Amino acid sequence: MSTPIIQIRDVTKTYDAGRPVLSGLNLEVAAGEALAVLGPSGSGKSTLLNLIAGLDRPSAGSVTVDGLRVDQLTEAGLARYRQARIGMVFQFFNLLDDLTALDNVLLPAQLAGLPAVKARRRALELLAQLGVDEHAGAFPGRLSGGQRQRVAVARALMNRPPLLLADEPTGALDRAAAADVRELLTELHAAGQTLLLVTHDTALARACASRTIELLDGGIVRDVVRPVMSA
Repeated sequence: MSTPIIQIRDVTKTYDAGRPVLSGLNLEVAAGEALAVLGPSGSGKSTLLNLIAGLDRPSAGSVTVDGLRVDQLTEAGLARYRQARIGMVFQFFNLLDDLTALDNVLLPAQLAGLPAVKARRRALELLAQLGVDEHAGAFPGRLSGGQRQRVAVARALMNRPPLLLADEPTGALDRAAAADVRELLTELHAAGQTLLLVTHDTALARACASRTIELLDGGIVRDVVRPVMSA
C-alpha cells in the first residue's frame, strides 16, 4: 500500500494556553483523494489547513505531507515546500490587482526559478484549460468572481503540486459562479489531482469530495468515504 500524501499524527494545537483548537487529531489522506473538511466555525477546519500548508505549527504531534515533516521545516524550507508541493486556493482569490491574470499565474513559476518561456507556455495552457485564456491580459478587477477563482486555481496549479488546498473556494461567489467552481474542482479530481477542501458549502462537498470528515471541538466526529456525485 502506498504512503499517504498527508499524515497527521496526534496533533494538538493550542493558542495562548487556551482550550485546544485541535486535540490529538489523527488523519491520513491518500494520493488521488478529494477530501472535504466540514464543521462549524471554531471547529478547527482552518487550523488544520494552516498546519498542512505550513502556515502554522502544531503544539504537539507531527504533520507529514508528500514525505516531508512540515512541522520540522525551517522558514526557508517551508517556502520551498509551498512552492513545490502544494497549491492554495483562497475564498477571496488573493490575486494581485496590479498584475494581469497571466502575470498572477506566472508568479509561482518565477519564485521557483522556472525558465520564462517554459513558464509562460505552462501558464497559457492552464488558462486555456480553465476557460479564461481570453482574459490573460485583463487585471483582476475587470473579471467576475468565477473568472478570478479560475485564475487563482491556475496559479495554484502552476508548479504541478501533488496537493491542492482550497479554503472556502466558493465562499465569496454567487450561486452560478459557485457551481462553475464546483465543476472545475470535480474535473481536477477526476484527472487525478489530490484535493483538500475546507468548506461550509455542502453542495461543494457533495459534488467534489470522495471523502468527507467533520470536525467538532478539535476532533473528527465523522469520516465518510463515498462515490462522487455529479455537480
